[in-house]
Amino acid sequence: MAQETAAPAAGSGAAVRHHELAAFLRSRRERITPEQVGLPRGARRRTPGLRREEVAHLSSVGVTWYTWLEQARDIHVSVQVLDALARTLMLDLSERAHLFRLAGSTDPTPAAHCEGITDAVRMTLDQLDPLPASVQNSRYDILGYNRAYSQLFCDLDTIPPEDRNCMLLVHTNPAWQESIVHLDDTRRLMAAKLRASMAGHLSEPAWKMLVKRLQAESPEFRENWRRYEIVVSRTKTKQFRNRHVGLLTLQHTDLWLSPENGARLVTFTPVDEVSRERLERLYALFNPPSTG
Repeated sequence: MAQETAAPAAGSGAAVRHHELAAFLRSRRERITPEQVGLPRGARRRTPGLRREEVAHLSSVGVTWYTWLEQARDIHVSVQVLDALARTLMLDLSERAHLFRLAGSTDPTPAAHCEGITDAVRMTLDQLDPLPASVQNSRYDILGYNRAYSQLFCDLDTIPPEDRNCMLLVHTNPAWQESIVHLDDTRRLMAAKLRASMAGHLSEPAWKMLVKRLQAESPEFRENWRRYEIVVSRTKTKQFRNRHVGLLTLQHTDLWLSPENGARLVTFTPVDEVSRERLERLYALFNPPSTG
């Protein structure tokens, strides 16, 4: 994961970055309380915030290696490790970007790069309300969405942008899971579609990072991933159990935004009048008519 190399010359640009990275990690580690990450405080704790070994454990990295990182040693840090540290230290978007810059890496998450979302596409999403619609890539990152989609599964606005990924949400978010009527079948199908799409992205860090995180956090994903099933994208009727308006039966359609299978517009249209009325009611709940 990491390899120690010769220390850069004092005063060099690399040395300055390593010291800034070390100071930044220490400052963020010291502001996180044990209770925030589910750890007991204990009577003998003297360290402000988390201990180094606690950060290392929560981020699944070696204690010695993390200590070297805070000592400003010249070691390579992968994007997977930076992502884990950012989540453990509860960094916001600006802090996360700063972490990746100090490490000399590019953040591969959709929160940092929302390619494919033009003003015209955003306008199209808004015009589709009250029909739920989003723009996703083949990795299931949610790059944009309209108001109807924001309330279809859960309150999507409350999810950090770096976690707005359908694969992650269907395996780790209880509210999202409760909205899926056929949860086991959906997870299996999504894993098969992700496997098919990943064939063209095997060396890309963002894809490897997503699969590694899913394998670490979801036994259901690990089981389905081991099946090695392959499914290409297809239109499908789906049922959702919305917490505000009840059962919805919707037709799922993918509209590709480029000649290659990259970003796609995902739309849900009602298959019956009951679902249509409930979608309209859902939209109205969060978009009351203007009184001006």
